[in-house]
Amino acid sequence: MTTTTYQNSMARRVHGVPQSFIREILKAASNPGMISFAGGLPNPGLFPVKELEACTTMVFQKHGLKALQYAETEGFYPLREYISKRYKQRNNLDISPDQILITNGSQQALDLIGKLFINPGDKVLVERPAYLGALQCFAMYEAAFLEAELEEDGINTTELQDNLINHDIKLFYGVPNFQNPTGISYSAEKRKKIAEILAAYETIFVEDDPYGEISFTNRIEKSVYSYLPRQTILLGSFSKIIAPGLRLGWMVANPEIIKKATILKQASDLHSGNLTQYILYEFLKRNDIDKHIGSIASHYHHQRNIMLDALHHYFPSSVQYTQPQGGMFCWLKLPDPLAARDLLNKALQEKIIFVPGDTFYALNPDQHTLRLNFSNVEELVMVSGLKKLGSLI
Repeated sequence: MTTTTYQNSMARRVHGVPQSFIREILKAASNPGMISFAGGLPNPGLFPVKELEACTTMVFQKHGLKALQYAETEGFYPLREYISKRYKQRNNLDISPDQILITNGSQQALDLIGKLFINPGDKVLVERPAYLGALQCFAMYEAAFLEAELEEDGINTTELQDNLINHDIKLFYGVPNFQNPTGISYSAEKRKKIAEILAAYETIFVEDDPYGEISFTNRIEKSVYSYLPRQTILLGSFSKIIAPGLRLGWMVANPEIIKKATILKQASDLHSGNLTQYILYEFLKRNDIDKHIGSIASHYHHQRNIMLDALHHYFPSSVQYTQPQGGMFCWLKLPDPLAARDLLNKALQEKIIFVPGDTFYALNPDQHTLRLNFSNVEELVMVSGLKKLGSLI
């Protein structure tokens, strides 16, 4: 069978899915001597390795047979109960454990949402720019994308309203806290306004929140879910606050959505890793999670300050950049006529790598934008790399 024949045999939806430029570029990032601002990687030096090792031993000693067995699709109940209590403690949200579905990272939650809601041609509204993983996932189900501009304080609510008036939009996907790729957060006013606008329509808001706890301030904004729980699906992840290798996240939604998503997950993988759920729960039970997250946020805050200082000193004033108050990313806009991919070609010759911003757009990509990661770059290396990059610009 020829390659062409294989292509013809594949489902139509496969051909419309954009390749992850980030996954491809990480191969180059692993080359010796390469300074990488490309990956959205947590800093591995902050992974609680010894604590997880101790918890693993404890799980095998106390729950080995149960942890190694098949388990319920919804997820380990004590872990869901922990998430429920934390929402109440941190966000004053009353969320039952039965409204929580454990997933293989929040990426699987996006996949389940795509399966559950998107028919070919259904309209999905996304931020401009948007998280690439969501674009890939929803493209798999042949969504027709629409965009609303992301401003300094969140989505442009006029564009949101106009899109809802003029189109039958099935889903609106956004990342209100320290967004990937921009680092932008929605203001309290815009969160409330979004809920007010959506309440007049049947559109579901997918509120993805993998970075919300990595805040450089003590301010906790209310989620859109808190204003509009029946129409909002709230996603969370342990990847950024514990370790991504655990592949554990969750979905919060009304019981009807959770019931249907659970059936779809059964068809996909039966359940998320039972052993890792036991280990994670043991870790959360035995350790001060707020102290752990505080150390991550403090480290990333310092890294962000180093990056912003270097951008200020070594980049031309014509380059615009965000100043994120949390998360892992900074977003840059280059002056005309400089395109980010042209800059990348030059940067690779200097062993510097980053992600061009055009990959984060569903429509009409902005060729002058790029994303820099500050969470996983050593301080002196960061300054050296940004000095070279500024010189190239």
